[in-house]
Amino acid sequence: MDRRTFLKGSAALGVAGVTAPHLASPAIAQPAKVLRFVPQANLANFDPIWGTQYVVRNAAALVWDMLYGVDEHLKPQRQMVESEEVSSDGLTWTFKLRPGLRFHDGEPVLPKDVVASLTRWMARDPMGLMIRAVQEELAPVDDRSFRWRLKRPFPKLLLALAKNNAPCAFIMPERIAKTDPFTQITEYVGSGPMKFARNEWVPGARAVFETFKDYKPRDEPSSWLAGGKRMLLDRVEWVIMPDPATASAALQNGEVDWWESPIPDLVPLLRKNANINVDIADTLGNVGSFRMNHLYPPFDNPKIRQAVLVGMNQEDYMRALIGDDDKLWKPLPGFFTPGTPLYSEAGGATMGKGDIAAAKKLLAEAGYKGEPVVCVVAQDQSITKNLGDVTADLLKQMGMKVDFVATDWGTVGTRRASKAPPAQGGWNMFHTWHAGADCINPAVYNAIRANGDKAWFGWPNLPEVETAITEWFDAPDLPKEKAAIDKVNAAAIAGGLYAPTGFFLSYQAWRKSVSGVIKGPLPFTWGVSKA
Repeated sequence: MDRRTFLKGSAALGVAGVTAPHLASPAIAQPAKVLRFVPQANLANFDPIWGTQYVVRNAAALVWDMLYGVDEHLKPQRQMVESEEVSSDGLTWTFKLRPGLRFHDGEPVLPKDVVASLTRWMARDPMGLMIRAVQEELAPVDDRSFRWRLKRPFPKLLLALAKNNAPCAFIMPERIAKTDPFTQITEYVGSGPMKFARNEWVPGARAVFETFKDYKPRDEPSSWLAGGKRMLLDRVEWVIMPDPATASAALQNGEVDWWESPIPDLVPLLRKNANINVDIADTLGNVGSFRMNHLYPPFDNPKIRQAVLVGMNQEDYMRALIGDDDKLWKPLPGFFTPGTPLYSEAGGATMGKGDIAAAKKLLAEAGYKGEPVVCVVAQDQSITKNLGDVTADLLKQMGMKVDFVATDWGTVGTRRASKAPPAQGGWNMFHTWHAGADCINPAVYNAIRANGDKAWFGWPNLPEVETAITEWFDAPDLPKEKAAIDKVNAAAIAGGLYAPTGFFLSYQAWRKSVSGVIKGPLPFTWGVSKA
């Protein structure tokens, strides 16, 4: 029996009323204002600045607030900020906080907390690093205001503070924000609409969030990370279910209320249930990513990275992930989100077509010496597992030696941050994906940066990419921005920055007793209610 047949058969048990194993009683016995949510993965660690996993960012968006939030039109809007002023030369920004902001421990949110939070964030975020490079001073002015003085203008400052891709500029108490940016925090006192119930956190099983009664939402409708974040629930309980068949059965039986990422194989079954809604989670979709470590053999050799881009077949990856529904994916001869203004195919004519013979030729020309490729593949994420299986087969077809490390997503999140040699606990490759909302331009796209030690995991050092990104930041209009992005795309492909495995859409599913679920790059719980 193949995987898809097994999953469909197992998931169908939910229709017959069979209770999924290891779960509490059905939702009918739960309090009306408790929502049980199945996230994409286990919340193994919880520091939204230290790492960039979406599951951590999604939890953090409940617990910590931001100065600004990006709305559904991808525009930054005031959130914790009441007002801002910028000098005529663009060098001095003065911000005033909204009155009455409090942390979950009852302490007021003060400018000193903001300064410490932004300082820690700037050390880890690509846009933050750019701001830090031109920063003259960041300091409190009084109990509600702080001032940012720059050496030269940074027009995209508000976008940097509002962006939804990790790490986001979350505001923490000063004592927590002073934690070394490269060390995980151990205290989770937030400023957002929900409190983290640390005493109920069981990694691998559940995470619990409780509404913070003293949170002051903005007096306007919510829109993604912007607007009034009004909580209509008392608790949100994350129930960790890495097995899709178990999650499907639990949703059908009413044991859980909302499943963040149902696999496509099970969607037809869920749609047959009159009590369940199924929809595309985000129309901006996702970009699959095969990330290579540029620091060590064999992928320190650009020709070997090129061999991978030529040998990989994006259709193989997407079929493994999506199945037979061609409406859910498309080839991606580049790095930017299809259908957005800066989408580019420059330099991508030969990428992702599955030319194994050409890949073997490049490998031979590169002098590949049979070094093992340590493939670190999370098995508890359907996306990474399926993509990883295809990559292992691809590398073997190309004649490369594969050391396949089957592990969990939390371990991948920790291990990929290590610069140790692969044989000493490091890695050569891992799979992930990037929300399409994070791939619309270089300002919000961590994975496109190629500035060596300051780059995202894999640490590519490709000056041609960085030069073109600088051109984009300096471009005065859209045509010049587009010309710069064409250079970025072509240079990233030529240098093998990373290997896009295709563009794909994903689903979400929820019980019809739940209302207020919207489309977007993360599950927005504010505005959601349960009958």
